[in-house]
Amino acid sequence: MAKKGQKFQTYGEEFKTEAVQAYLGGKGSYVTLSKQLGIRSKTQLENWVKKYKAGEAYDTRKGSLSPLKGRPRTTFASVEEERDYLKAQVDYLKKRYPNLVQEGS
Repeated sequence: MAKKGQKFQTYGEEFKTEAVQAYLGGKGSYVTLSKQLGIRSKTQLENWVKKYKAGEAYDTRKGSLSPLKGRPRTTFASVEEERDYLKAQVDYLKKRYPNLVQEGS
């Protein structure tokens, strides 16, 4: 699991292709090549080789990393409309989870 403030090592497409070509050319095992090239784990090189053999792109996340992905934000015409929406959410949660409602509040 990633730790807070952890920096991740990134490798370019050219570097990945060279590493895969070195492995497929018989210049070393996963372990020796990953140590020589400074790749953190042999598993990373294994994944690149699998993707290369399957004809897939190395990084499939690139197109999907958008801050605009996910549920669209709800927009309101007025403050009153937003207030009513939030009250309805609170009422729903109170009904759904009655044990969270404190007596006397």
